[in-house]
Parts: sequence; C-alpha cells; structure tokens
Amino acid sequence: MKGIQTMKHLALASAMALGLAASPAFAQQYQTDDTMAISAAGTQAGKVFGTSYAPIGQVAPDQAQIVYYRTQSAGGKAKAANVYVDGHFQTALLPNGYTTFCVQPGNHTLGAYLNDAPEYRGKTQNLFEANLKAGATYFLKVQESGNGAPVAVSREQAERELQGARAQVHALSRAATTVACHVTQAAQPVVAPAAPQYKDYKLKSDLLFAFGKSGYRDINARGREEIGRLVEQMRREDADTMQITVVGHADQIGSDEAAERLGLQRAQTVRRMLIERGLPASRIEAQSAGNTEPVVNACRGTREQVIACYAPNRRVVVRADMASAN
Repeated sequence: MKGIQTMKHLALASAMALGLAASPAFAQQYQTDDTMAISAAGTQAGKVFGTSYAPIGQVAPDQAQIVYYRTQSAGGKAKAANVYVDGHFQTALLPNGYTTFCVQPGNHTLGAYLNDAPEYRGKTQNLFEANLKAGATYFLKVQESGNGAPVAVSREQAERELQGARAQVHALSRAATTVACHVTQAAQPVVAPAAPQYKDYKLKSDLLFAFGKSGYRDINARGREEIGRLVEQMRREDADTMQITVVGHADQIGSDEAAERLGLQRAQTVRRMLIERGLPASRIEAQSAGNTEPVVNACRGTREQVIACYAPNRRVVVRADMASAN
C-alpha cells in the first residue's frame, strides 16, 4: 500500500537505549537510499556493532528522541531490517541491534523493513507517520513479520529486551532530518515493583462441597474440619489479625455467568464459616474469580472424566494481606 499511514499506536515512553550481540553471519551488503553499497566491513574501522546497551537520559526540550531496536529472537542469520526516517535510510538493524537518534518535534515517518531490496519501499511505500512530542523519548521495536510499521513499547519492556544488546554502527546514515541528541538529565534507574505482601491459603472445593454445590448446608464434615484447621493455622501465623479476602473459583463446565455466580456463593459460604470460628467479620470480604484463573484447561472425555479433570480449578482461596497486620 502506497502513501502515509498515521501511527496512532505510538506511545510516549521513558528514556532507554538498546544494543546487539555481534554476529559473524553479517557478511552481505546493504544498500542505502542513494544506492550506495555499505559492506559488512562497515564504516567504522570494520565494526558492525558498537557499545552495549545503557539507559539513556532525558532529551532536550526542543528534540524528540527515538530508540529503534530489534530483539534477538530473529536469530543470528536473519537479514537486516532497514530503518527509514522521513523516507531516508538511517541504519540496517540486525537481531539484538539498536540505534538511537533525535529529530525535531513534529510529524515524521518511521519504519523498519525486512527484505527491502531492490524496491526499497521504506522510501516511498507503507510510510507510517507519527507526531513526535518535544522532550519525549520513544522506544520502537522492529516487526519480524508485517508491513514495516514500528511497534511502540514501554521503557520497562524495552529494558528487559535490550539487556546485552549493542549499537548498530556498520552503516552510514543518510537521514537528513536526524540530529545529534542533547541529553539534559541522566536516566533514572527503574525500581522493580514490590512483591505482593499476602499469603494464600488454598482449599479444594471438592473437599468442601459436592460438585455444583455452594451453600452453607452443602459443606460436608470433612470440609468443616478442613476450615477448622485453616483457622487454627491462620491464628498461629497471626493471619487472623489481617485483612482477608475469600476468593471462589469455578471450573469450565457451564457458562461463564454460572461460574461467576458459583464462585461468589462458595466464597460467601466460606466467609461465613470463618466468622463463626471467631475471625472478625469486618476484616473478611468475599469475591469471585469465576472460571477466569484455571489451573488446568481443555479437559475431555466422559462427563465423569471431565469433572475429575477440572477438579483443581474448583477451589477457594483465603488470602491474608500481610501488609494490613496490626
């Protein structure tokens, strides 16, 4: 398809850079947009790859910064993806390679094209336009299949995928609209989110209820004993002083609506029994996960076999919020 398409999917992300592991398989020639051949020997004293990935900082307010990269999943022998900026060749990315450049804020076309020769469609076809904001940094990922459109990703995702990558330096950029980046602030380290501070106590529904049942009177003697032991354990671990959420889970037999309803009814029944055994009602709530968090999938066979197969999905989880302890 000829013409310009708007990249509405481009999302603003925090600053980050990418790099690439050296590949001896790069032994072919790549063509720039002015038909000048760039050999595998490169233009920097035979180098194909430069520095390893390191996070990049905040770009100057009168620029927009782009980190364009390719993951290692394409394999070491994959052909290069030609990157074009405003219809002009910028570099040829190999797997696990990256390039960083800046442009003036405003509308620009961007793309990375595999099997680009001899048409070099990145200059004239499937041009993807984006309005790049002043002071913003964008992280764009090469599509290994498709029409050359860039994939915008977050800093968090890019940092996972760019570890160990190296800069692509073998080719000479012909992109006249790119400029040297002026970084005004060093990159801030990404702080991993805190691990969830809760503990799950899991009860198999088949130990509490007969198949398809959920009421208070449906709990069998073995199920009542199981809940009694659970309360004793929670008291030993001081979980009875915490905020508690009882979550009911159902299997994939029947409709989603029925599973949602059954999960909630079972959670409410277990909540009632916890309260009867002395846990404070004000600290316990009931929720349903329906059939949305299965342990097993795609059970087949007779009805009895399917019911038995899906047994792990029928469960009640009593979750204690460790951060809420008195």
